[in-house]
Amino acid sequence: MLLSVARLCQKRYLEGALLFAVLLHFKHIYVYVAPAYGTYLLRSYCFTANNADGSLKWRSISLLHVTLLGLIVCLVSALSLGPFIVLGQLPQVISRLFPFKRGLCHAYWAPNFWALYNAMDKALTIFGLRCNFLDPTKIPKASMTGGLVQEFQHTVLPSVTPLATLICTFISILPSVFCLWFKPQGPRGFLQCLVLCALSSFMFGWHVHEKAILLAILPLSLLSVQRAKDAGIYLILTTTGHFSLFPLLFTPPELPIKILLMLLFTVYSFSSLKSLFRRERPLLNWLETIYLIQLVPLEIFCEIIFPLTPWKRHFPFVPLLLTSVYCALGVTYAWLKLYVSVLTERISVRQKAE
Repeated sequence: MLLSVARLCQKRYLEGALLFAVLLHFKHIYVYVAPAYGTYLLRSYCFTANNADGSLKWRSISLLHVTLLGLIVCLVSALSLGPFIVLGQLPQVISRLFPFKRGLCHAYWAPNFWALYNAMDKALTIFGLRCNFLDPTKIPKASMTGGLVQEFQHTVLPSVTPLATLICTFISILPSVFCLWFKPQGPRGFLQCLVLCALSSFMFGWHVHEKAILLAILPLSLLSVQRAKDAGIYLILTTTGHFSLFPLLFTPPELPIKILLMLLFTVYSFSSLKSLFRRERPLLNWLETIYLIQLVPLEIFCEIIFPLTPWKRHFPFVPLLLTSVYCALGVTYAWLKLYVSVLTERISVRQKAE
């Protein structure tokens, strides 16, 4: 992905399109960022000129560029999916790529909006049982916290369908695509849209895997060295996102390895970005700093204290729930802060001309 981004930033559009098309057919999760690629290529490559005020000159569309771009997409798709079409196995491929029967969330909740939604439903269920508002015999046990990959129904809040997540995802990425089309800023605008598409899909997608947060962290690292505001958002997202992956490495021998790697990367990120923007205001405010520091006692509780308590036998999902919900707060905050930054950013006269 970074190589395709580099080619687009160098205005080698066809190479960038080819690399992304190959990448998408290697791993379909990159469909999350396809709107950013499609919009940027259409705006910057297929249309070749802007008006003086920066708006698009519709008559500048190049049929040759559209044809070349279409050929690249069609050829890569034909090579990748052609054998399955010939053998009549394309429906099987699609059903495995989009497994809607696996449920809203993964066995370990990805730290996104639906983790907060599930936690709220659990909290309201407990409150309803305590106040005798709900019938205990009609409530499924551990439907969302049993660690199983399955469909489930919410108890108090409305249950979420795949169509609902698709609509939420589409609405959430729409402003970023709108900004990329109507407020073009060149490669920087493309990177912003790329990160927001990845984050929005992570926030509202169906059965999102927790590793998908890396899809937003990687391109955001390129933006973090350009402005102090982006650097602050990057530090919040990368620290929270990497910490949220800890439950995937759950064996005792992996504990010191993941903590050491996390410390090395975090210390380097903070020190290097602080040195880069040493003449500007602090990258994080006091509230953001306190939030990140609280990850330390959370890890101590989940890895050391909780296993020694009798709660482990009756409530084994508690450490995962705490990690997911706490990290979801940080990821949501970083997503909102980045969106506000993009929507309120002013475009210079030079950027409009470009």
